[in-house]
Amino acid sequence: MTIDSDVVIAFGSLITAVVLHELAHGFVAFRLGDDTARRAGRLTLNPIKHLDPFGSVLLPLMGAVSGLPVFGYAKPIPVVPGRLRSPRRDLVLVALAGPAANFALASVGVLVARFSFVVVDERSEVSLLTRTGVLFGLVNLFLGLFNLVPIPPLDGSRIVERMLPLGWLPQWRRLGQYGFLIVFALVLLGAADHVFTPAVDRVLAFVQGR
Repeated sequence: MTIDSDVVIAFGSLITAVVLHELAHGFVAFRLGDDTARRAGRLTLNPIKHLDPFGSVLLPLMGAVSGLPVFGYAKPIPVVPGRLRSPRRDLVLVALAGPAANFALASVGVLVARFSFVVVDERSEVSLLTRTGVLFGLVNLFLGLFNLVPIPPLDGSRIVERMLPLGWLPQWRRLGQYGFLIVFALVLLGAADHVFTPAVDRVLAFVQGR
């Protein structure tokens, strides 16, 4: 079986995206007073420290083989709220650090694609650098947007937590055990298409200078 080069690029982009996403969480937590991730050896670019066998390898490979989107996740960075200087506020900052890192990486990828864009033959194919930039940008954009969904345990749920009364937090956090089921249900119902499809169209239009 021949593996399409775009699948390899997307898989490599995903590994980079999830590792730097988690590293951003840990770095911001460390700067805000919680050194748990550092003591656990997680403030490192070594992907082995961050990758989850199922979420980082098997799940994206299953998506690639089946023709579904290449998607995955890394091991969550350990954060102890009580070690943060202002737990409720700082948990939001720690949570937002991951998507922010992905959006920054997405910007780099898309800009590389934009400035390297050129049609290389009559079939309207583009260079490997452009394809890599587009895929790297889209993978990071999707990961950042996905994590901002306000359903626990995704990062967006921390923003909701910050606005809820303290007495409501236990019930809200219990929703986390069903969080991924809810997200997958929304994806199957096509809710994600309303966000991701326009995003893809805008990225491609920008890269092509339209």
